[in-house]
Formats: sequence, structure tokens, C-alpha cells
Amino acid sequence: MPPSAARHSVVEDVLGILTGTFAASLGLFLLKSSEAVTGGTAGLALLLSYTVPLPFGVIFTAVNLPFFGLAIWKKGWNFALRTGAAIALVSVMASLHPWAFGSLELDPAYGVAAGNLLAGVGLLILFRHKSSLGGFNILALLLQDKLKWRAGYVQMVLDVAIVLAALALVSPLMVLLSAAGATLLNLILALNHRPGRYLGK
Repeated sequence: MPPSAARHSVVEDVLGILTGTFAASLGLFLLKSSEAVTGGTAGLALLLSYTVPLPFGVIFTAVNLPFFGLAIWKKGWNFALRTGAAIALVSVMASLHPWAFGSLELDPAYGVAAGNLLAGVGLLILFRHKSSLGGFNILALLLQDKLKWRAGYVQMVLDVAIVLAALALVSPLMVLLSAAGATLLNLILALNHRPGRYLGK
């Protein structure tokens, strides 16, 4: 077996999932601090957090619950449990960042760019350790596996709908910034998570 196809060890998977969830949750914290949105269930949770008086982590977990059954059905218990753990970790870490950083005042463009870069890198790490953050990530990975469509491009299309929905709650300028940020996030995935390129298991 070539080195590139070697399986990840348990320790590598644990550290990978912890790293990925930390990066993604920090990115979502920067987005929320900028009052921006992004795509996927994370974007939907951010959008709802501006109107529903519940912590982001609670909302994020709730919007991902319907997709958990899909993960079990199509990807198996191993992927589903890893994804469930990643969702739980992001939900917990999302409550720690405000405690560590306090209230942040960010330039919106910087917050959107940095937040989506971190979230994209976090998702990429999770994908490579057979995990995700649920929701559209699962659907995008399924379509990549079955139809060889790049997960990043699939998610980009789905994310447009979420970002456009933000027009009802945030300013048009922030929607434009959010759309650019969501595109950046998905380009990170599309350019770095191609079918057959990464063989670690």
C-alpha cells in the first residue's frame, strides 16, 4: 500500500477532528461577530441566531438533526458518529470563543474573509478525517462520491440560496460580502478536496 493510501490512526483522527472543529468554530465566531452569514447549515444557524434568542451552538445542533439520519443511511455509522462528534464539538467551542475573546469589533470585510477561510480549512480537515459538519456537507460529499461532482462546487450552489435568504435580515452590503465569503470557502474545498486526490482513510 503506498504511503498516501495509509489509513489514519485513531490518534490522527482525534487530533484532526479537534483541529478541524476548532478552526471551523473560530471562523463561525468571526462571522457572527461581523453579523455576517455563510452557506450551509452553519449559515442557516447564523441567520437564525440573529432572530431566535438561543445560543448559536443550540441552533446549530438543531438544524443539523434532520441530516443525521441521512448520514447513517448513506455514509454509515462511522461517518455519522464522527460527524455527530464534530457538530457537538463546534457547538461547545462556539460558546467558548465569546468567553475567550469577549466582544469583537471587526471590519466586516476582514471578518467575512477570515471567518470563511478558517471555516473552509476546518471543513477540509474534517472531510479528510471522514467527518463533516452535517447538513449540506453530507449532501455534497454524497454527490461527490456517487456522481464525482466536486463537493465544493455542489455546496457553493446550495449556499447561494442560504445567503440570498439573508436579504430578509441583514443589509444588502453584508449579503454581498457574505456571498463573496461563501464563495471563498467553497473554492477552498473545491481546489483541495478533489475525488481521488487525497487517499488517506
